[in-house]
Amino acid sequence: MARAGLTAERLVRAGAELADEQGFDQVTVSALARRFDVRVASLYWHLDSSEGLKIRIALLALEEMADLAASALAGRAGKDALTALANVYRDYAREHPGRYAAAQYRLDPHTAAGSAGVRHAEFTRAILRGYDLTEPDQTHAVRLLGSFFRGYVSLEAGGGFDHSSPDPQQTWERLLDALDALLRNWPRNPR
Repeated sequence: MARAGLTAERLVRAGAELADEQGFDQVTVSALARRFDVRVASLYWHLDSSEGLKIRIALLALEEMADLAASALAGRAGKDALTALANVYRDYAREHPGRYAAAQYRLDPHTAAGSAGVRHAEFTRAILRGYDLTEPDQTHAVRLLGSFFRGYVSLEAGGGFDHSSPDPQQTWERLLDALDALLRNWPRNPR
């Protein structure tokens, strides 16, 4: 019988906390069992595997970030919206490094299609409509922004800017200015 008080939701949230504390790659059903001082087998009442746990943490992280993005984007357009969305990702990665890593976890197409990842893409496309980008340029720009957000956040989290000037915040702001300028002046290619 399952231990009283343990639910799938509670275990996923505890797994997300574990990811933030020790790293997403350290999250397993065994590690979670140690955290609750229970036998691993007792957790299989709620979780099917470590892989299933990681997927559920990824889905939680995507949902949390989408909710933050929705709040941050309300009533904003253009550069204000671009900056708000970028800051959601950067701030979330700083506050929840393991969950942020989980949000990058590869999901199968069916799971991804039903996840809050779809909302992230919708938010980005809504911002880009404000820059008057149409297809296929809009898709190119979505990929550019995703690459920038993930790349900068990963480099910063890994200490890539710790030993140089200027301050990473200044660089972040300048790069958002540059992205805004690029999006406003997107090269038109008749191909």
